[in-house]
Amino acid sequence: MRRTLLALSVLMLAGTSSAFAQQVTPIVHQLENGMTFILIPRPGDPNISAGWVTKVGSVDESAGITGVAHLFEHMMFKGTETIGTTDAEADRRVIEHLDSLKGQIRRHEQELIRQQRLGLIDDWKNVEHRTAEHRDLLDDFETALAEQKGLIIKDDFDRIYTGQGASGMNAGTSNDFTVYFINVPANKLELWFWMESDRLNTPVFREFYSERDVVHEERRLRVDSTPTGLLNEQFNAMFWESSPYGWPVIGWPSDLYGLTREEALDFFDVYYAPNNLAAALVGDFDADEAIAWAEKYFGRIPRGPREPEPVRTEEMVQQSEKRMTGTAETTPQVQIRYHTVADGHVDEPALLVLGQILSGRTGRLFKSIVEDQELATQAFGSQSGLKYAGSFQVVAQAKGDTPPETVEKAIYAELERLKGEPVGERELQKVKNQNAAGEYRRLQSSFGLMVQLLIFEAGRGWETINTSGAALQAVTAEDIQRVASTYFEPENRSVAIYYRAESAEPEDPRLAGLDEQERQTITMVGQQLAGATAEQLTPLRQQLAQMEGQSAQVPPENQDMFELMIELIRERIAELEEEGE
Repeated sequence: MRRTLLALSVLMLAGTSSAFAQQVTPIVHQLENGMTFILIPRPGDPNISAGWVTKVGSVDESAGITGVAHLFEHMMFKGTETIGTTDAEADRRVIEHLDSLKGQIRRHEQELIRQQRLGLIDDWKNVEHRTAEHRDLLDDFETALAEQKGLIIKDDFDRIYTGQGASGMNAGTSNDFTVYFINVPANKLELWFWMESDRLNTPVFREFYSERDVVHEERRLRVDSTPTGLLNEQFNAMFWESSPYGWPVIGWPSDLYGLTREEALDFFDVYYAPNNLAAALVGDFDADEAIAWAEKYFGRIPRGPREPEPVRTEEMVQQSEKRMTGTAETTPQVQIRYHTVADGHVDEPALLVLGQILSGRTGRLFKSIVEDQELATQAFGSQSGLKYAGSFQVVAQAKGDTPPETVEKAIYAELERLKGEPVGERELQKVKNQNAAGEYRRLQSSFGLMVQLLIFEAGRGWETINTSGAALQAVTAEDIQRVASTYFEPENRSVAIYYRAESAEPEDPRLAGLDEQERQTITMVGQQLAGATAEQLTPLRQQLAQMEGQSAQVPPENQDMFELMIELIRERIAELEEEGE
């Protein structure tokens, strides 16, 4: 729960800007095994923001193992041969026994799945269909899990770090990368080099099968239990016809259930090899000393068995408009999505600026369909350039009894305006000024800079952090008019209309003004906090302190959501403290 909440806030901050306007000049060192270190010494900072990224996300998975990239985000905190267990040899024997049992259990499950496919049984998971041998294997499996649990030192990896003054250890998985990060005291930097290299060099994926259940629960909270989670998942799958961006980062339920540890290890060997990794340090440290530690600790890790290959399957060109409708316990809304371009494409800067022109309380969509026409309560548009493809999405929530289709037509009218008339010079310059201010603000945070360096390196290379900002400033009114005409065509769009379910409860007034994605984030955070126990008070307090420290770096358009997240955490801490009295 700690990792999920903090990763949400960090990745939200990391994805709000394309680059910094100022030049970033790190010291870059590459090991013989291919791992890159990006170092920015900042004298006077007692804490060092440290992290590493593996250039793998859900897009790199294949059918049958969706969710494995996200599962590794969990598994990488389970320890190593020297961390997380009271008896490494006994732990190894139990893991091997669990793998053997799981293989035998899987054969029984596959037979039941075959019977269900033929209509011979109704539900292959129904315990009544299991043979005596199947039930015995499951009993043996539970016994082995209990034995493993007795050997585990719970949260040992985190305990070692926090015992030495480190804070904020976390991770996050996206479509295109997985990032791990922490803040460590300047005099404990060598500890970071040893700890991080050890979990890459000698990982032990203990609790693999029980952790799959944890991910199942996370999926239930993030997708199944949110008002529009399943609908959004279906809409995304409809939008991406052939691209692996069509499956969820958290994975499909059947894949999560069937994933084996052997399949996960094969994935790890390729994508968690040093030749697919990069690390970044920002803070008060000696660069020569850091390079020496990088060579000593990370240099011992061998290259992977093969180089990771780029994604082969490309998205098919859409031939006609796609539409879906659904009902949910939410305000009626419309989502319109167009296929656009990948991160780094020459058209991306204009699409990013176009999204900013449409969005915010001074943006065109708010002024037109929220204030003037009073058709919606909120509306925004944004470009999302992923590594291999991209999309532009417009989302609006209908006001009162206004049909979502009426809001949809009003949105098209604004998009047509962008095609037919150039954006005014003052309107365009306002967005550019906001970008420049936001980029400067985020540059001041060592933590934010560290995360940005890793994300840029995972994509087009860290160097593009120095060029993307200038590309935004160079966007012209003609560029915006051109990309609007190029991509905002009916045959290139997918539309989702959500109606309010009759059973929908009144909306929390604190959600007013948040867009749909922000509402879903807040809903998920609230559900996860509701499950927090007294044992999690300390990490919750640490998380609260870190988020309060990040508050100054949050862009104005995200401030309402961020402050509400902080408020929810404060409320839960107070409840747990009261329960403990």
